[in-house]
Amino acid sequence: MMYWLQQTVFKMGFWLTWALIPVVVEILPAFVQGIRLFFKTFRPKKLAMPDKMPFISVVVPVYNSEDTLFACIQSIRESTYPHELVQVILADNQSTDDSFEVFTRAQNRFADMNMQLLHTEQGKAKTLNSAIYNAIGTYVINIDSDGILEKNALMNMVLRFENDFEMAALTGTILPQHRMIDNWRHPGKSFLQHNEYFEYAQAFLSGRSIESQQNQLFTMSGAFSAFRKEALLNTFLYNTGTIGEDTDMTFQIRDKLHRKVAICAEAIFYIEPIDSLDSLYIQRQRWQKGEMEVTHEYADKTTMSDFFKNFLVRRMMMDHTFLFPRMIWMFASIALLFLRYSPIMMGMSYVIIYLLYALVSLLNYVCVVQLLRGSSEERHYYVRQWWVAFTLPIYNFICSWIRYIGILNSMVDAKSTWNSTRFSQETRQIKSVIKSDFTRKRGK
Repeated sequence: MMYWLQQTVFKMGFWLTWALIPVVVEILPAFVQGIRLFFKTFRPKKLAMPDKMPFISVVVPVYNSEDTLFACIQSIRESTYPHELVQVILADNQSTDDSFEVFTRAQNRFADMNMQLLHTEQGKAKTLNSAIYNAIGTYVINIDSDGILEKNALMNMVLRFENDFEMAALTGTILPQHRMIDNWRHPGKSFLQHNEYFEYAQAFLSGRSIESQQNQLFTMSGAFSAFRKEALLNTFLYNTGTIGEDTDMTFQIRDKLHRKVAICAEAIFYIEPIDSLDSLYIQRQRWQKGEMEVTHEYADKTTMSDFFKNFLVRRMMMDHTFLFPRMIWMFASIALLFLRYSPIMMGMSYVIIYLLYALVSLLNYVCVVQLLRGSSEERHYYVRQWWVAFTLPIYNFICSWIRYIGILNSMVDAKSTWNSTRFSQETRQIKSVIKSDFTRKRGK
C-alpha cells in the first residue's frame, strides 16, 4: 500500500512539474503585465497639436501590387494629415505586372499629391534603402502596398513624435480588415481569420504596448513603421542579408543608437486577412527565420551576467527554449498513459492550463477594448469577437508547431528566402516518404 502511494505521489509530482512550466513562465507573467497595462492606459495622455505640422515622407515598396496599390494610395490621400505636407515615394521592386499603370491612374486621379515612382533593385531591404535616400521629410513612414491606412493613422503617428522628442521610431498597429474576414462560409478559413484578427489586436495593442513601456520592443512591423529621418540616417539602414530587416532595424536604433522605440497604438494599418493554412505556414516560418537571424547577431554580444536582466535572453527563452517542452508534452501525454499515469489527472491538468491561457486572452481583450477607444468602428467589431479568446489557445498551439518546423527547416536550409515550402507540399512529401518506406519494408 505504501509503495503504491509513493508511486502515485511521484507520478503526480513529475507530471505537475511539467504542467507548471507554462503557468510559471508564460501565464503568470502575462497576467501581471496585463493588469499593469490596464491601469497605465486607463487615462490616456492627451497629445498637443504643434504650431506647425512637419513635412513627412511616406515610402511604399511595390512588387506586383496592381490589385492593391490604388487603394493604398487612396488611403494616403484620404488621410486627415494635410496632403500638401506629404511626399509619397512608390519604390518599385522590379514588378512584372501592371503596377506602373496603377501608379499612372493614381497620378491622374490624385493630381494634387506629391507622388513619385522610384525603380530599385530587387529585395525589400534594398527597395527601402533606395527610397530613404530620396525622402525629404522630417519623418519617414513605411507602409506596405497591400494594405490601407486608417484615416487618422498618419496624424496620430506624427503627433506622438512631436510630443516626445526622445522618440526615434514608432511602429503602428496592424489589423486584418474585418470586412474581408470570411463569415463561416469556409469554417477552416474563417477559424484562421477570426483568430488571426484577435491575435494581431492582442499582439500589437497589448503585447507591443507592454514592451514599449520599458523600451523593450522586439520588432517594429515592416508593414507600418515610422522614423525620425536623422535617426534613420545614423543607422546602417535596412540589413539586406536577412529576411528580418524590420527586427534588425529595431535593434539598431535601440541597442546601437540607444534611442527610444515604441508603438503608436492609435495609428492603425489594415492588411488583408490570411487566406489559407498554406499562407499562415509560409508567413510564420519566415518570421521565425528572420527572428533567429537577427537574434543570432545580437545574442553574440550577450554574456551570462545579462541572463536575468537582458530582455533579449528572456525573449529567446520564451520563443525557443520553452518551445520544445510544449512539443514534448503532446507526445509525453501518450507515452505516460502506457506508464499507468492517470488519464483523468493528465486531462484535468490540460483543461486547467487551457482555461488559464483563455483567461489571459480575456484580460488582454479588456486591455485592447480600452486601447481602441479612439476607433469606435474597430472597437465595436472587436468587442463582438470575445468568444475568440476561447479558441485562441488552439490557434496559438498551431502557430507554435509551425514555428518549431521553421526552426528545423532553418537548420536544413540556412539560406534566407522570402517564401518557404507550403504546408500542403510538405504534407504530400511526408506521405510520399511514408508510403515509400512501407513499400520498401514489404519488399523485404
